[in-house]
Amino acid sequence: MTGAASTSIDELLLTADQLLSDPSVEASAAGRHRGASLALRTALEIAVDRTLDAAMPGLAGITTRAKMLCLRCYTAATTARRANAVWSHLCLGCHYHQYEIGPTRDQVHSWRAEVSELVRELPR
Repeated sequence: MTGAASTSIDELLLTADQLLSDPSVEASAAGRHRGASLALRTALEIAVDRTLDAAMPGLAGITTRAKMLCLRCYTAATTARRANAVWSHLCLGCHYHQYEIGPTRDQVHSWRAEVSELVRELPR
């Protein structure tokens, strides 16, 4: 995974930015926030896949939760913990439940900043 992965990560980050900043997108605010959360989660998952694939090819078939556990063997412990924490928040943020309020714009913005940093920090 080289140029294509980087391009798709960049595109996903831009999509999240667009959903957060462009009120002309025809969706409710909650829908835009959930959509941005999904784009950010996908970007982070691609970055984690890229890191693990470079270190240990053949892990493509395992769950993302298992990949998050493996990540601590191939990157700094704090980076792996941060990745796991923001991934967990994003998972909750992009699922709709009638009885819960979705993520706020500020929450998604903070997740966006964290994912952007992690994408840069994760080894390629």
